[in-house]
Amino acid sequence: MKNEPLPAPVFDAVRVIALANETLDIEAAAVSGLKRHVDAAFVQVVGLMLSVQGRVVVMGMGKSGHIGRKIVATLASTGTPAMFVHPAEASHGDLGMIKPVDVVLAISNSGESQEMTVILPIIKRLGAPLVAMTGNPQSSLARYADFFLNSGVEKEACPLNLAPTASTTAQLALGDALAVALLDARGFKAEDFARSHPGGSLGRKLLTLVSDVMRGGNQVPRVGMSASFSEVMREMSAKGLGATAVVDGTGALQGIFTDGDLRRLIEKGVDLRNCTAQQVMHPKPSTIHCNALAVDAVELMEQRCITSVLVVDDAGALCGALNTNDLMRAKVI
Repeated sequence: MKNEPLPAPVFDAVRVIALANETLDIEAAAVSGLKRHVDAAFVQVVGLMLSVQGRVVVMGMGKSGHIGRKIVATLASTGTPAMFVHPAEASHGDLGMIKPVDVVLAISNSGESQEMTVILPIIKRLGAPLVAMTGNPQSSLARYADFFLNSGVEKEACPLNLAPTASTTAQLALGDALAVALLDARGFKAEDFARSHPGGSLGRKLLTLVSDVMRGGNQVPRVGMSASFSEVMREMSAKGLGATAVVDGTGALQGIFTDGDLRRLIEKGVDLRNCTAQQVMHPKPSTIHCNALAVDAVELMEQRCITSVLVVDDAGALCGALNTNDLMRAKVI
């Protein structure tokens, strides 16, 4: 006998929207309700994590475990060393990862997760301070803990009040609150964040130096002050920067000649055939130090309305050049 086909699911657009809005309202209320639990205990936990000599070890089962992993990622990227240890695996050897110099943050909405409660006495014997994040102040987890963070919610967003929804949102928000308080207490800056995110756009902007993206050596267009106009144009064409530096006999930078200068001279009707580089150059050109951030070069070029800039070293000597194309290739802009 063939199996009866399953009935097609009932799809009611109005109900979908209503449930979505109700879910958002319930979870927003859950997060807002956490404010009454941010008290002296929260401050103590921040101080504990701020002074930890080891790591913040986060533990959690099921959905709380997923939240715990995200909290670990946020802490680690904002200056607080952290790692996740799975409670079930902890009973089979991973407890060796936890040291007395660590702080353990155990997350469980019920506070009665069997995999968690079975290892609580061992964690206590290790001597690592235990912080409980749970919605049940009377739970085994809360009673064992040295510090208690209340993540309780009135109800789940799930219509059956079963699937962890509002409770995990509250845990995530409380973890973020810890991370933000810690990064502020550490004086954590955008530059510090960039160091742990070198592959991101912020990392590129805050860690990339001019020396990392500039053209150097023979790639830098330069001519002497007595160079003919045809020599100036050949150098500009050969190096493809849209400009050339003009240097004196010692190699010291004296000026710059750009495509824009060429257009302006032509518009004025200047006979360029017998001009030298010194006669057509723009003296005192904009420069940037080789150790400056590449993003500073972007700002300079935007302020001066220029598309290329010359690079100098500590002695003020010409050592490189770059234009907007170089910065775009490096994904600084």
